[in-house]
Amino acid sequence: MTQADRKRELPPKSLLILSTGRTSLKDHQNSSAGFSRLPKGRFAWVGGFLGVLIALAVSIPWSSKEQFAAQAAKPSTATILSVLERATIGKELVLAEVQRVCESRIAALGDFQSVEEWDRYAAQLRQSILEQIVFRGTPPEWRNHPVRVEWFEELPAGEGYRIRKLRYEALPGLWIPAILYVPAKVTGKVPAVLNVNGHTPLGKQYPPKQLRCIHMAKHGVIALNIEWVGMGQLHTPGYHHGRMNQLDLCGVSGLAVFYLNMRAGLDVLLSLEAVDPNRVAMTGLSGGGWQTIFLSALDTRIKLSCPVAGYSSYRTRVWHAKDLGDSEQTPTDFAALADYTHLTALLAPRPALLTYNAKDECCFEAGYALEPLVQAAQPIYTLYGCPEALRTHINYEPGTHNYELDNRQAFYRMLRDFFFAHPEEFEVCEVPAESELKSSEELMVPLPEGNHNFNSLALEFARHLPAQIELPRDPEKFAKWQEDHRKEVRSTIRFESYDVRAYQIGTEEIPEGTVRLWRLELNGKWTLPAAEFIPGSSEGTQGTVQGETRRGVIVVRENDAALAQAVSQHLSQGRPVLALKLFGYGPRQINYLWHLLLASVGYRTLGLQASELAAAARWWRQSGKFGEIEVDAEGKKLCTAVLLAATVEAEAISSLRLTQPMASLKQVIEENWSADQHPEVFCFGLLKVTDVPILMAAIAPRRIEIVDAADHLREAVRSLPRQDHVSFQ
Repeated sequence: MTQADRKRELPPKSLLILSTGRTSLKDHQNSSAGFSRLPKGRFAWVGGFLGVLIALAVSIPWSSKEQFAAQAAKPSTATILSVLERATIGKELVLAEVQRVCESRIAALGDFQSVEEWDRYAAQLRQSILEQIVFRGTPPEWRNHPVRVEWFEELPAGEGYRIRKLRYEALPGLWIPAILYVPAKVTGKVPAVLNVNGHTPLGKQYPPKQLRCIHMAKHGVIALNIEWVGMGQLHTPGYHHGRMNQLDLCGVSGLAVFYLNMRAGLDVLLSLEAVDPNRVAMTGLSGGGWQTIFLSALDTRIKLSCPVAGYSSYRTRVWHAKDLGDSEQTPTDFAALADYTHLTALLAPRPALLTYNAKDECCFEAGYALEPLVQAAQPIYTLYGCPEALRTHINYEPGTHNYELDNRQAFYRMLRDFFFAHPEEFEVCEVPAESELKSSEELMVPLPEGNHNFNSLALEFARHLPAQIELPRDPEKFAKWQEDHRKEVRSTIRFESYDVRAYQIGTEEIPEGTVRLWRLELNGKWTLPAAEFIPGSSEGTQGTVQGETRRGVIVVRENDAALAQAVSQHLSQGRPVLALKLFGYGPRQINYLWHLLLASVGYRTLGLQASELAAAARWWRQSGKFGEIEVDAEGKKLCTAVLLAATVEAEAISSLRLTQPMASLKQVIEENWSADQHPEVFCFGLLKVTDVPILMAAIAPRRIEIVDAADHLREAVRSLPRQDHVSFQ
């Protein structure tokens, strides 16, 4: 990617502001907004159709006349859909806005003039990452859990080493299977290596991992091969990495499970009498490379580190999307605190080998991923006076995503150079040992029934959430609770009060009235497409009509087809409509990995959606056309965003119509949702603070109409001290 590509900006305003006055569609048919001409003769059939109606009027029953007239009067969904499809923005702009926002919020590593200055910073950074990210919201018994190990039988092994099965308890109720490789003869203290693997269902059976452990054990190094959650024996739905976010929803860091999985493995290794604590290394490929950099940076008991094709800087990922990482690699709020450049620098002054592949088809290609990491860490190694301790290795053959022989032998050279006094004490050239590999069945370690996973842990926490909230019945105290709850929700979802700059990009006449197409620019960060439908009889009226407050309806749906149907229904009843395309839906839909990165730099998708909706409602109401604004939403996720918006925005949003909302945020956990399927809903700590019925109470006395509600929601609403504002259809 060229330097110009890296610095690319959003399209200039001139491409967004096509018109601020009333124009016809014809005026815009060749504009950069992407409008197209309506089909020729679109309305030519109207006269003929009216003639048919008159001719039939004398020959059909009155009941049929009424049905026919109603159908003729109903707005054309196809026409509305055609308009909505033009009220959009390109995927390129959507992605550019996300990239620009993310890059602007990623933490930068400063300059340091002395070892003392760096040491102070490094100690504080480690503490901040552990307290604010890794162990955020976790119970003390997780962090302070003493490692428990249960040993099982030995396996037949090749000459010069032994193999034994074990399992260890990473946190209460979660056991991790592992395999220990030990030299046949051990004298005194010897080096040891914690071996981790990446995203492979083979888990600890992954052949290159076994070969690495066998070679080290044959040459005097103890090797522990641990299972990774979600892989190998733990390759079941409850351990899916996207389900760690269920814990995040409860206000408990799901990342802690990954960290404790690794840390407890290190505890096991260091508990062995023969292990030299000054010669402990860690290595792994891909997700194993991520585990290696993360634990090695934060736990200095790791004395040598070799992550293989496991990570890149967040800034690199913004422009190389194939590097975007799963939930554990992109934890909530982490990128705003530290980048992987910081973690690489935290390895200093301990020896480190950064291994990357030249033609990596998966991720983290050497050509772009390696240099920013070296540039960040090398000055720190130089401060310590040991620049040679930071090494790099690029694999060209096969050059793909691998930990094959060339990469393994590069790691062996690091062990020889830094863990052995004499080069001849450790053999670098690997002798083929494929015949000694074990099958998954042979490496199977017994696990207790009911072994915890992300989902089971989240279910336990959710059972007691949200924290007991006693809703006051006294009107004055209830109003005070509403205000306090509004502030708490606002903070939790990272709500922003956006200023709106509205650019009208087209005006069009349809049989039902006038359509104005808008692009709403929110604080120069986000572009919200909107289509305003004004029924013919409503054009030019103000906020009150004949003494009655005039109501506008904001409609949000997951796609244009559903949006068109809803708009048609409201227009048929003479209601003005503002159709919005909120972030994450329709043309603004993005890969779930971008949602994770947004959360890592401090955003919450639910909060962004709520902020956009609230901003649009304020803008539309301030136009003076409407005394009240109703919001009409459908679906579990969108209705949740709308409830949050209405909770925080108490003035501009007057009422809600919600179709099939969630009965409770706990459904996310009970139905075992994952972040790769529904990234929008996993707002850190939201269930700890509130739930759907509580949000409805916070919105009172504004009217909420619920269509097709679950029985559980009806029961929950009936228990509220204020419920007369909620009705069910």
